[in-house]
Amino acid sequence: MRIVIADDAVLVREGVARLLADAGLEIIGQAAEATALLRLVREHRPDVAIVDIRMPPSHTDEGLVAAREIREHYPDTAVLVLSQHLEPLYALRLIEDSPERVGYLLKERVGRLDDLVDALHRLVAGECVIDRQVVQELLGRRRVHDPLAELSPREREILELMAEGRSNQGICKALWLSPKTIETHIRNLFLKLGLNEAPLDNRRVLAVLTLLKAP
Repeated sequence: MRIVIADDAVLVREGVARLLADAGLEIIGQAAEATALLRLVREHRPDVAIVDIRMPPSHTDEGLVAAREIREHYPDTAVLVLSQHLEPLYALRLIEDSPERVGYLLKERVGRLDDLVDALHRLVAGECVIDRQVVQELLGRRRVHDPLAELSPREREILELMAEGRSNQGICKALWLSPKTIETHIRNLFLKLGLNEAPLDNRRVLAVLTLLKAP
């Protein structure tokens, strides 16, 4: 897997690069600001771009804007946005146009190398990976009309884990349930959300998008 990393904090950037290199991934470029990131993506076409949301010059949403540009012009490059703070609306902005191959994680996850590497592999495979704290924040909002109301508590729990990018096997381990039971729950929640006509991977992404965009 070929990766570029963009973060204006050199210690963070170098630290992430070292962790991923030690895990056997190839770091092909680093950038301190969005323009340099876009140049790296254009020249090298990496598998994944890891991007900090707040970058120079204004330190507001330059990284998010660059991430959306990458998804628009270089769709084969997955994007993982890292944020220091919990900002659910930024996550929604990131995935609303094209939820495939995009992820949003809090920077505290970087220290959990297995989780980070797993998220990168899932993004390259076409999935959408959203930090669990973001999912919980969005679920806690008041809903006038809840498209998830028909889901059972177990189905909702499984959908939250899917939003984190967990595979069926990962969900089995988290909930101590058999693969067959997980498959049944997922099939049922797809039906309840009206997602019965798309390939499996697309339905997972659409189900997660339904979860995150519910009013």
